[in-house]
Amino acid sequence: MRARSVLVVLYEGVQSLDVTGPVEVFAGAGAAAGQPGAYRVATASLGGGPVRSHSGLGLLADADLAEAGPVDTLVVPGGPVGERPDATLVARIRELAEGAERVVSVCTGAFLLAEAGLLAGRRATTHWAHCEALARRYPDVEVDPDPIYVRDGRLATSAGVTAGIDLALALVEEDLGREAALLIARHLVVFLRRPGNQAQFSTQLAAQVAAREPLREVQRWIAEHPEADLSVEALARRSALSPRHFARAFAAEVGVTPGRYVDGVRLEAARRRLEETAEGIEEIARHCGYGTPEAMRRAFVRALAAPPAEYRRRFRPSHDVRPSHDGEH
Repeated sequence: MRARSVLVVLYEGVQSLDVTGPVEVFAGAGAAAGQPGAYRVATASLGGGPVRSHSGLGLLADADLAEAGPVDTLVVPGGPVGERPDATLVARIRELAEGAERVVSVCTGAFLLAEAGLLAGRRATTHWAHCEALARRYPDVEVDPDPIYVRDGRLATSAGVTAGIDLALALVEEDLGREAALLIARHLVVFLRRPGNQAQFSTQLAAQVAAREPLREVQRWIAEHPEADLSVEALARRSALSPRHFARAFAAEVGVTPGRYVDGVRLEAARRRLEETAEGIEEIARHCGYGTPEAMRRAFVRALAAPPAEYRRRFRPSHDVRPSHDGEH
C-alpha cells in the first residue's frame, strides 16, 4: 500500500493542540491497524525553523514549507485571527492546496484557507467564537457555526481543537476503514467519531454548571439516569427544595428550565446510542426516558428534522441494527 503523505503547516502563534491532535491520529492509525506505513506525517514551517505556539510551547518543523513537495493531505491548524496572516504563508498554502487530494483546517485555520481563496463559494466552519468574524471578513464563504466539522468536496474545516481529532478520525475511517479508526480512537481515549454535523455544544457544554452543589448533583443525576423520572417534582426532591423553588433556582443558575435541560440530555443520550450501538429504536427509547418509540421520533423530528432511523442511517456506518417493533430499522 502506498503511504499517504500528510503535511501539517506550522507558523508563529499556532495552536499546539491543533497540530498534535491530527498528528497523533494519523501517526498512530497505521500502526493500530497493522499498517505502520499507511501515513507519512511531516510538519513544515517557512524557513524550516522552530515556531512558538500560542501557549509558548516550541514546535520543531521537519521541513521548509517553501520546499515541501506535493502532499495527499494538507492540514492547516489554527492560530491568531486578529490580523491578516502572513502573505507568504498564505501563498504557499494556496500552492500546496492545488495539488493536494484533501485540504483540512482545524479551528481558526479556516481563516488561512479563506484568505488563500480556497473557501470561496464553499460551506465551512470554525470555532464557534470566531464564526461571526469569519463570515464578516470573508462574505463569499458560507459559514455554518453549528457542526464540529464540514466536508465540502476535497476541503474540510473543523471547529475547536478537539474537533480536529474528530475530523482526522473520519479521514482515517475513509482511508483505512472503521476498525482502524476505532483502534486509534481507543488508544487516544476518545469517541470513535462524532458525526460531522453534531453540534459544537453538547447539552452539558451549552448549559452552565450550577453554582450550588445540590443543583450540580441533580445535573449529574440527569446525565447518568436519562431513563429515570426526571419531572420537576422528582428532581426537586433530590435537591431537597420545593418544586417551585427548584425550578426557579435551576433556571437561574443553569440558564435553561429543568424541562428543556432534560430534553437535551435525553436527545443527546439517544443520539449516541444510535451512533455507537446496535440497539433497536424501542430499546433506545426506553433507556433514554422517552417511554415509546413514537415519543422519541417526535423529539428527533422536532430537534433534528429527521426521525431516529434516518439519523442512524446517516451517522452510523455499519447497519447491524436490530429491527424495532414500530417498523423503524
